[in-house]
Amino acid sequence: MKIYTKTGDSGETSLFGGKRVPKDHVRIEAYGTIDELNSFLGVLYDNLEDENQRYLINSVQSNLFTIGSILANEGKTTDYIPDLRESAISVLEKAMDEMDENLPPLTNFILPGGNTVVSFCHIARTVCRRAERRMVALNHIEDVDPKLIKYLNRLSDYLFVLSRKIAKDFNAEEISWKPGM
Repeated sequence: MKIYTKTGDSGETSLFGGKRVPKDHVRIEAYGTIDELNSFLGVLYDNLEDENQRYLINSVQSNLFTIGSILANEGKTTDYIPDLRESAISVLEKAMDEMDENLPPLTNFILPGGNTVVSFCHIARTVCRRAERRMVALNHIEDVDPKLIKYLNRLSDYLFVLSRKIAKDFNAEEISWKPGM
């Protein structure tokens, strides 16, 4: 099977089921940003040393494929496209709670940086926020399962807490924002 089909040369692409839409359609923007997020999570995964963190990032990547598939199928699940389980959100919340127990209280805004892996985590977090905004925009014109938006919201929170945990694990300084500097 060839990768190129030439069917997108005119600026349109197909959703699952064959419906053609412009490549800049809000639905394409939503699942395209999910794909971008997944790629950044791959970079993060490749740079993590903690096997539990790697396992969870891998699970998140799988969930993002599920979300992308749902979006590419006009928001419908089928026998071929699974649903995102509510438990996927709980997993992120539990992981955040466990990490928070061993982190100092947050008293300032934190600037991204301090360590390359921390920075990768912040990049993934900001792409996740953009993916969430794209999905909210889609929801304004077509119904999106609220669970998908909730998952991305929770994932960006998880990535923030993970960035703090990684900073602590690597003895990297958390750089506090100092206005007017």
